[in-house]
Amino acid sequence: MLIDTEKWQEIFLTLNQHKMRTALTAFGVFWGIFMLTVLLGAGKALENGVVEDFKEIPNSAWIWSQSPTQIAYQGLPIGRQIQLKAADVEAIKNSVPSVAKIYAQNSVGIWGGSPAYTVYKKNNGSFSIQGTHAGMANIHQQKIVEGRYINEIDDEKRRKVAIIGTRVKDVLFKQGENPIGADITLSGISFQVVGVYKSSSSNPNSSEEERIYIPNDTLRYAFNQVDWVGSFVVIPPPGIHAMVAEADVKKFLFARNKVDPNDVGVLGSFNLQSEFDKIYGLFTGINIFSWIVAIGTIMAGAIGVGNIMLIVVKERTREIGLRKALGATPSSIIGMIVQESVLITAVAGYFGLVIGVLLLEGINALMEANGGSAGMFRNPEVDFNTAISAVIVLIISGLLASLMPAAKAAAVNPIVALQDE
Repeated sequence: MLIDTEKWQEIFLTLNQHKMRTALTAFGVFWGIFMLTVLLGAGKALENGVVEDFKEIPNSAWIWSQSPTQIAYQGLPIGRQIQLKAADVEAIKNSVPSVAKIYAQNSVGIWGGSPAYTVYKKNNGSFSIQGTHAGMANIHQQKIVEGRYINEIDDEKRRKVAIIGTRVKDVLFKQGENPIGADITLSGISFQVVGVYKSSSSNPNSSEEERIYIPNDTLRYAFNQVDWVGSFVVIPPPGIHAMVAEADVKKFLFARNKVDPNDVGVLGSFNLQSEFDKIYGLFTGINIFSWIVAIGTIMAGAIGVGNIMLIVVKERTREIGLRKALGATPSSIIGMIVQESVLITAVAGYFGLVIGVLLLEGINALMEANGGSAGMFRNPEVDFNTAISAVIVLIISGLLASLMPAAKAAAVNPIVALQDE
C-alpha cells in the first residue's frame, strides 16, 4: 500500500493520548509561521504604501543652479553664479544621448520670493506658482479631478491658463461652485482656470495642493523670468538609469559654462530613481529581518518538537524494542518518528499560515473600508511564493526535529528494552 493506514492510525492515537503536550509542542511552530506571515505582510503593506507614491513617476532627475563657483577655471574667476537658460534645453536634447526628455521649470514663491497674491471675485489668498508642461502630471504626482491638464497648445502659445490645487479651490471658490473657465488674477495678471488637481502623494502634510500650475514659458514671460530657468527635469530613455542622465547633463552644463568638473557644489541635483532603489533596498532588509526572526522562532519550536519526540521515544522504548524483536526494521522505526514529527510541524505551521493570512485579509478589508490605506500602509499581503517557501521551511523543520529522536529510536536494543525494570 502506498499509504500505511495502520501506521497513521497509531500516530493519531498516540497524539490523541497526549493532547495538551501535543498542543503546547505545536504552538511554537504555529507562532513562528504566524509571525513570519504577519511580519512579511506588514513589510509588504509598507512597501505598497511607499511605492504607491512612486509607481507613476518616471525614472527621472532634477538639476538646478546651486552655489557660486569655488574653483577658478580656464582663466575665469571664482564666485560666478551659473544660471540655467531656456537655450540649454535644446542643447541638451541635441548633445546628450542619455536624455529622452527634458523639461524646464520656473516658479514664484517656492524657492524664495513672495507667493502670488491671488484673487477671484471677493475671495483672495497667497499661493505659490509652479511652471509645468504637457505630460508632467505624473512627475508632479497630480491627479486631475476637474477639467484638464496643461496641453501642448497651452505650451506653444503661452496661454494664460492655470490648474489649481483642491485647497486653492476651497479658498477661492464657494462650495459647489464650478471653477473651470473662471478667471483668477495672479499678482494682477488674469488666468483662466482649466483644471483642478489633487496630489497623488500619500503624505497628509503635503502643501502640494496649495499651489497653482501654469505653462512654464507663460510663467517666464509673465513674471519677468525670461532670461533664466529655475531647474531641469531630466528623463532618460527606457533602460538607462536616471543617475547616468543626471551625470551626463551636469557634465555637459559644466563644459558649456566653463566650470571645473571638480566644482561639485555649483549644480544641485536629485535623482529619484536612486532614492527609489534605496527604498527597495530597505524593504529587502525588512524582509530578510522578518525571515531571520521567524525562522529563529520556528527553529525554537522545532527544538521543542525534537525534545518532545525524545520523551516519546523514551516512553515507548519497550514498545520499540518489541517491534524490533518481532522483525521491525530500523527504517520503519525511523519512519514512524519522522512522520509524527513532520505531522506536528506541518499541521501547526499550516494553521499558523492560514490564521496569519486571515488576519492580514481582515486588516486589508478594514483599510479598504477606510479609503484603502492607513498612513503609509496599504494592502498587506503575502504572495504565493512566500507561502510555498514557508511550507518548505516547515518540512525542513519537521525533518530536523525528528533526526535525533529517530536515531535514538533506531538504536534501541530490543533485549535491553524488554528487560523488566
